[in-house]
Amino acid sequence: MGRYIGPVCRLCRREGVKLFLKGEKCVTACVLEKRRKPPGQHGELRRKVTEFGKRLREKQKIRRVYNVREQQFARYFEMASKMPGNTGENFLQILERRLDNVIYRLGFALSRNHARQLVAHGHILVNGRRVDIPSYLTEVGDEIRLTESARTIADVQKALEVRGEWTVPRWLQRSLPEMKGTVQSLPTRDQIDLPFDESLVVEFYSR
Repeated sequence: MGRYIGPVCRLCRREGVKLFLKGEKCVTACVLEKRRKPPGQHGELRRKVTEFGKRLREKQKIRRVYNVREQQFARYFEMASKMPGNTGENFLQILERRLDNVIYRLGFALSRNHARQLVAHGHILVNGRRVDIPSYLTEVGDEIRLTESARTIADVQKALEVRGEWTVPRWLQRSLPEMKGTVQSLPTRDQIDLPFDESLVVEFYSR
């Protein structure tokens, strides 16, 4: 299945929560605040949600936030299940370590989709080496820096204006003058400020 390229506000309406897929617009002009019902002609119908449905919706919500395809999402879960410790927390940790998410967390992009474009277009350096793979998994000690050309991009400047004052997660360190960030440690569950119930995803794949 290809990547979803339709209106992303439909995804937020389908899940019933803000997924922050459009950056600043999700804060200033969110469609969900005016149209709470799910998309489609049958959106107003109230259907009983099964246990499977709850697990599926939680999986879809997390997958859409990080903008990951189904097969890759399943591979991440398989990786997490082989790691020591809590599978659900390991799973979210892997997703957080993606390069496009790190760029977004550092405040260098308006959204994860915008961060994905920056990486894919070769505007990001990891330890001085150009990396154009959004799914690249960062490691502790990695230095992520924007190229000189990226600093002049209008959307990057807007992101710094909108998100530059935001506090970055404790597992990251940011230097705005140098336009770089460093992975200080692996993210823990309490440092991932998203309303996910990862245990439902574990149950989904363990059925």
